[in-house]
Amino acid sequence: MKARSRPVVVLLTLTALLAGVLPVASAHGETRHAPRVPDTAVLDGARLQRTKLRLEHGDPALRRAVQALRTRADRWLDQGPWTVVDKPRPAPSGDVHDYLSQAPYWWPSTTPSAENPWGCPYVQRDGERNPEVDTGTDRQDVEKTFDSAYDLSLAWYYTGDRRYALKAGQVLRTWFLDPATRMNPHLRHAQFIPCKYDGRAIGIIDFSQSYTAVLDALALLETGAPGWTARDRAGMTAWNTAFLDWLRTSDFGRQEAAATNNHGTFHDLQVAGLAYATGDEELARRTVLEARGKRIAAQIAPDGSQPQELARTRSWHYSVFTLVAHTRLAAIGRKVGVDLWAYTGPDGQNLSEAVDYLLPAATGASAWPHPELDFRRFAATDVVHAAADAGDRRARRAVPLLQEPPGGDLWALRPAAEQLDSIAG
Repeated sequence: MKARSRPVVVLLTLTALLAGVLPVASAHGETRHAPRVPDTAVLDGARLQRTKLRLEHGDPALRRAVQALRTRADRWLDQGPWTVVDKPRPAPSGDVHDYLSQAPYWWPSTTPSAENPWGCPYVQRDGERNPEVDTGTDRQDVEKTFDSAYDLSLAWYYTGDRRYALKAGQVLRTWFLDPATRMNPHLRHAQFIPCKYDGRAIGIIDFSQSYTAVLDALALLETGAPGWTARDRAGMTAWNTAFLDWLRTSDFGRQEAAATNNHGTFHDLQVAGLAYATGDEELARRTVLEARGKRIAAQIAPDGSQPQELARTRSWHYSVFTLVAHTRLAAIGRKVGVDLWAYTGPDGQNLSEAVDYLLPAATGASAWPHPELDFRRFAATDVVHAAADAGDRRARRAVPLLQEPPGGDLWALRPAAEQLDSIAG
């Protein structure tokens, strides 16, 4: 009987651990209960919990990834918080709480002065990046806010180090919640051109996949992070609800919804993620369902290529970038009962074919045969991981041949595609 009882005890113990009933020892020697499953919008919360338990029980395969995550999180501890009110000049509205970003290839034609602070009129110098984009607007600060909140929340979740949670909370409160520093929940002045356009619909893509990562960061903090309060949760829910309403009802939001390239897909990703995070699962489900014909069938050719993205001078970047939106949207779909990976369009269009189209270049087997000003092989690493996890056999075979992104491959800890390469403009 003793020989048979031990497996039963082990099974019961593991079940209890997964349910968060029995305490587990942390890497710091503390005793605490296994974490709740985070109700993440994109990431698989149950998978995160299983990964955390594996880590706490000494899984050696995860140690390198966790160290890479810690390195990233540690760098944020002495930075920020950032705020939308710190830019040198307000948005065209005059409200410092309005987010502002600028079209990168437009430049002042005269020297700025007190009477003409922007140096208007602006003229286009295609391919030449105006440094004002990085120093005179909110673009870099919002990216730091989003990236740090995500890295810090993940690092707290996996390590239990309260410093990460407290810093993440400070970053989020400063950007979104504190009355003196909060951002207004809209993007009316994104990608503006001084003296020409006060903002443009295409500026909505400034939030691309990064804001859905913030939604997941919030879900991680809500599993019991120190310093993250019920008031913080309510404040972020209110902000997200207002932002979702603006995305759906504003003229800019409607324009992006109608876009037929990556802009449309990223709009849908933001809507579906926000809908799920704010409790409107029906809207999330409807958005994902519509993406089958509206995005996959319309944007992907039968051979897996994306013709609109191949027409760009950065065709590799944009082919991968669009699939970041598709694969994250597919992850939200699983939460609401829609399997985008199983969908095939009337001419054979599907997500697996789109990822497989990238594999020769992603694995280094052959050169990318389309225009690309700055080829980064590692850019495709996450979307190949996503396809492999979804059952794509060719993608699974390709995984060992992928190039590790700068800072390490963190897929084991945050299995959702990110934009791994940066781009100017």
